[in-house]
Amino acid sequence: MARGRLILVSAPSGAGKTSLVNALLENAAESGSKLCVSVSHTTRPKRPVEVDGNNYHFVSEAHFKSLQDTDTFLEYAEVFGNFYGTSRHWVEEQLESGWDVILEIDWQGAEQVKSLVEGAISIFILPPSLKALRERLTNRGQDDEAVINKRMAEAVSEISHHDLADYFIINEHFDQALQELETIIQCSRLGIPYDQPDCSELLENLVNG
Repeated sequence: MARGRLILVSAPSGAGKTSLVNALLENAAESGSKLCVSVSHTTRPKRPVEVDGNNYHFVSEAHFKSLQDTDTFLEYAEVFGNFYGTSRHWVEEQLESGWDVILEIDWQGAEQVKSLVEGAISIFILPPSLKALRERLTNRGQDDEAVINKRMAEAVSEISHHDLADYFIINEHFDQALQELETIIQCSRLGIPYDQPDCSELLENLVNG
């Protein structure tokens, strides 16, 4: 049985990463493709629509620290004052069983994992503009203006580490972005190159405003 591939998907908050990954998983389930997503441990509070063990494993900071101390995590990071970590054993078990595993991860985690797991590929989801990103964060209705401003600053910081990514997807039109995500993963499975569009001008605009 061929070993699965580890796929790291990063994006600033509001770029549509989770929606794309969820749609990708739905399509994979329909086609019978062996693709799954890692469920991270986190210390952040559970939102009303989230399910423990499905969206995240919600744990206390003390419990998270104990898992960290016992080398449970493949990677971990602090984001917006909360901790997130990926189970090393679970990921390795899925890969050995031939499953491709998606990690929704920030640049810090992606950097850690790429140094530890040979063959891991990283995909960065970009918004079409900073204006579009702010509109999406505002329209979600989850955060006040101060939090949105903080998320925008964090977004620019996250995107500034774009050199760590192997591939970029501009999420302007959802269906097109989803198709590109599926194509990148398929090319990776087959070991063939993916013709990456030039995103240099957009990256410069996103980082420099």
